[in-house]
Amino acid sequence: MDDVFTGSFTQQEPLPPAAIAAAVAVMQSGRLHRYNVVEGEAGETALLEQEFAAYVGRPYCLAVASGGYALGCALRALNVLAGEKVLTNAFTLAPVPGAISAIGAVPVFVESTENLTIDLDHLDRQITDTGARVLMLSHMRGHQPDMARLMAITDRHAVQVIEDCAHTMGGGWGGQPSGIHGVISCYSTQTYKHINSGEGGLLVCDDPDIAARSVLLSGSYMLFERHLAAPQVAEFAPHVGMTPNVSGRMDNLRAAVLRPQLATLDAQVERWAALHDTVEAILAGTPGLALIERDPQAVRVGSSFQFRLPELSGARVESFVQSCALRGVALKWFGAPQATGYTSRYDHWAYANSPVLHQTDKVLAGLIDMRLPLTFSTDDCALIARIIRSEILRIFANAA
Repeated sequence: MDDVFTGSFTQQEPLPPAAIAAAVAVMQSGRLHRYNVVEGEAGETALLEQEFAAYVGRPYCLAVASGGYALGCALRALNVLAGEKVLTNAFTLAPVPGAISAIGAVPVFVESTENLTIDLDHLDRQITDTGARVLMLSHMRGHQPDMARLMAITDRHAVQVIEDCAHTMGGGWGGQPSGIHGVISCYSTQTYKHINSGEGGLLVCDDPDIAARSVLLSGSYMLFERHLAAPQVAEFAPHVGMTPNVSGRMDNLRAAVLRPQLATLDAQVERWAALHDTVEAILAGTPGLALIERDPQAVRVGSSFQFRLPELSGARVESFVQSCALRGVALKWFGAPQATGYTSRYDHWAYANSPVLHQTDKVLAGLIDMRLPLTFSTDDCALIARIIRSEILRIFANAA
């Protein structure tokens, strides 16, 4: 009888006891709003910002309501205007072009490679062809391009880079933390990301002017002196009264939940690596299944797993996904004609009015995505990989 996996691909680990205790303390105080603090109290949100800035190695950090809000705030902080073209990966999730469109700008997609990273040659051409001055670079599913080459291209064209690090928090490239390259970098603390507050986001940067504008945009009510990872008060003066309040602050309750998780993030990344490596080792060499090549300079957080089925038609990929589901393995397919859950893609976002991107279409046609929550053990992941491998072999055996 075929093995069946009985675990849940959407069940996260319980919050650690320290996070629960910190949350209870905030609730008992009643001071959930980030600026509602007593004399001598920094507040959980300000402390989280200080700790995350130190973790990434950048001087300024702002905690906000969601990763999507962080992206929109970054665009506004760079004075991106309505009608302006903003470049981004063709392979990304809907909140990225959504943030661009939400401020009235125009998403312009750049082709993706078989390694699920932005195509740097196409990026170079798109910058020239569009005159765009901002790239919102999505490290989709933790896959990072050659950041040295990317920054050389964008620096040559004077293009500002916003890094979407929602899937790379805790990871890195070239010996540095992910998010150190862009003029602004944004992170998510949504439930399925690497630290969990249900919803939440973080924005980091080095530029005091950008940081001041971001704090004001988030709705600081002139209380910016209560931040611990913000510029000096004098930096805010040119922007007071000139920068709109687009309220999107994080609250002390979510920050309290996040701080203990941040303290153990590196250990969690090691656990994800063990899960990812287990799946990868078993699937390696499976006929008809292409693994995603990893950049040796990148430290990837293995919270999800991707592979391609380049030899199968859409109907056969769909059949494979369904057969895995019958054995308890929940896979998502980015090649489906209609968006299903989070697996929407650039041609599903009709508002962007994008031309056809043939290279990306070919990559996504057979692309499979799978979550690897830390509720799984390496034994669980080995079983999952064996099920995937056996269903692939079954398809090819039936076709012979």
